[in-house]
Amino acid sequence: MPFIKKKYLILLCVLSALLLSLSWPLNGFPFLVFISLVPLIIVIEEIKKNPDRFTALATLRYSYITFLIWNALTTWWIWHSTVVGALIAIFVNSLFMSIVVQIAAFVRGKLENNIIGIAIFPIFWIAFEYLHQLWDLSWSWLNLGNVFASYTAWVQWYEYTGIHGGSLWIILVNILVYFLIKPYLYKQPATRKNQKTITIFLVLALIIPAAASLIRYYTYKERHNPVNIVVLQPNLDPYKEEYQLTVEQVIDRLFSDKAISLIDTNTNFIIAPESVLQEGLFEDEFAYSKSIKLIKEILKTYSPQAHFISGASTFRMLKPYEPKGPSARKYNGYDLYYEAFNTALFFDSMGVPQTYHKSKLVPGVEQMPFSEIIKPIENLAIDLGGTVGSLGKSAERVVYKKGKIPVSAIICYESIYGEFTAEFVKNGAQLIFIITNDGWWENTPGHKQHFAYAKLRAVETRRSIARSANTGISCFINQRGDVIEKTSYWTRDAIKNELNANNEITFYVKHGDYIGKSFTFISILLIFIAILMFFAKKKTSLKNKISK
Repeated sequence: MPFIKKKYLILLCVLSALLLSLSWPLNGFPFLVFISLVPLIIVIEEIKKNPDRFTALATLRYSYITFLIWNALTTWWIWHSTVVGALIAIFVNSLFMSIVVQIAAFVRGKLENNIIGIAIFPIFWIAFEYLHQLWDLSWSWLNLGNVFASYTAWVQWYEYTGIHGGSLWIILVNILVYFLIKPYLYKQPATRKNQKTITIFLVLALIIPAAASLIRYYTYKERHNPVNIVVLQPNLDPYKEEYQLTVEQVIDRLFSDKAISLIDTNTNFIIAPESVLQEGLFEDEFAYSKSIKLIKEILKTYSPQAHFISGASTFRMLKPYEPKGPSARKYNGYDLYYEAFNTALFFDSMGVPQTYHKSKLVPGVEQMPFSEIIKPIENLAIDLGGTVGSLGKSAERVVYKKGKIPVSAIICYESIYGEFTAEFVKNGAQLIFIITNDGWWENTPGHKQHFAYAKLRAVETRRSIARSANTGISCFINQRGDVIEKTSYWTRDAIKNELNANNEITFYVKHGDYIGKSFTFISILLIFIAILMFFAKKKTSLKNKISK
């Protein structure tokens, strides 16, 4: 079998990275993703077939080229908010991906008779995607299934599988393409029957999921249950205005003349963006809040029946007997402690606000990873204005039930997590509101990708979504994942529309990331078997040496 020169292997790794990047939302063409991993698979197979040509951890080193370039080309925009965070996200996330591929290659090599073969890679990759959602260094922006965010008509079956179903689809198709071209690549004899079989499987693997999705897309009908919503986009510059303006100025920016003209006695909910209220609100003193008082006055005047949902920075004093977790901080040098939160407030013109505290926190900005173990590193938290350091979280996914229908607010980064979003729906939410502040990234692919990912949550949960983004893009999304109205970026605006509420539970909402969980279990089992076989082989080898 002819060798592939190492310089060409490097070029293949680069080619995979470019194809992955060119397939990514918003302006990419996702069909490229079905061939994007083929060059990398060729490299991995070359290393496996010719181990004597390569030094230790060759799979990790070559795959790192692919993942580093892909991460850099698709998430470089993090640089606008934090240079350190961008470097960590790009270099460390790429390393995690490479380690997963290396572990899969190691396990595959230790399993006798190649009993699982190249199919080990989708198992380990999806297990990685799932586990990567759960820990303090979570960064799931580049989960492969996210690539279809701009083409949700292709993946309506996410209501059954979530994005891991998309990741599995992508990897399996790439593997079939590899097997189709393998005989020509290595100049091996290929029987017409084998090639025909592979071609048939490849065509079916592409057509059946896409066709099933398109049928579901065009036949899906929403149950008529309209909810009237106004979304506010104040366009506060997060670097120059958001934390400097007075309460009165912020309220004035929220309730523009256009916003006031849209709010009436038919309005059910008014949505404002993440962290827009920066008054230093202590949660036992909401009655004294100037912001809340002014907003309630506007509600009483224009829409007494409406409910207001807004982002805010809030605080809570800890009682002396309460345990001091990693989010506790000392109060002005006194022997008192408090917690800070990135909060969603829910209230009407009369009642006491209900709160939900953001629970998927941005590593390095809203929480220092593993601060429970190494508390001193909390001082290294990246300052993006407002509250700095590890924030408190809500223990449960809160559903607000005082309005026309039960609703939940998901805050910024939380909206990229499918199973996490599904927990709100499982708890009773019939509509989802996403409140976010994407101005940190300026006018880059970052805010556009974040906007697009919201459409996947609509499909997975079959919940309509109203999205309020401080600087845009704000929008309304229906249950098929279609954007029915949106604003422009970096403009002050307000929009009004009706969305249908839904109380039906999808298979994905009920069962969550079952694909990721199953593949995680299988991966652990395979690693355990591989380790046993490694030591068994070593023991046998040692016995043979002694017997000689």
